[in-house]
Amino acid sequence: MSEEGNLHVSYIFPTGDRYEGECCRSTEGVVVRSGMGKHTSASGVTYTGEWHDDKMNGRGTLEYPSGALYEGDFKDNMYHGTGTYSFSDGTKYCGSFSKNRLEGDGEFTDSQGLVWIGGFHNKAAPGLKLKLNM
Repeated sequence: MSEEGNLHVSYIFPTGDRYEGECCRSTEGVVVRSGMGKHTSASGVTYTGEWHDDKMNGRGTLEYPSGALYEGDFKDNMYHGTGTYSFSDGTKYCGSFSKNRLEGDGEFTDSQGLVWIGGFHNKAAPGLKLKLNM
């Protein structure tokens, strides 16, 4: 990718998706999202954050029409690294992600406000412990 000649664009895709932000030309001459930008899908999903190689890469926020929200690290359009996923029912997970999956140490706050800590792997979390605030 060429770092020189960054452009700021506002673009509407044929699908109805919208992008406003930074772009650059690839070595093939194609304009790709690179830098900071906001992409809103026709269905109402909004990503605001860093782009590289025309993908969500770096820090960003992904908001869903349901009210669910992810704030954190992205790699190749996936939750990857450290972040917080707030579910539409008010529960939330804060911790490590790997390829869109809960993976590693984290905290899950349930609908009653209780915080559970431990290791997460996909949909399993063996050995979770209640975090006591003393």
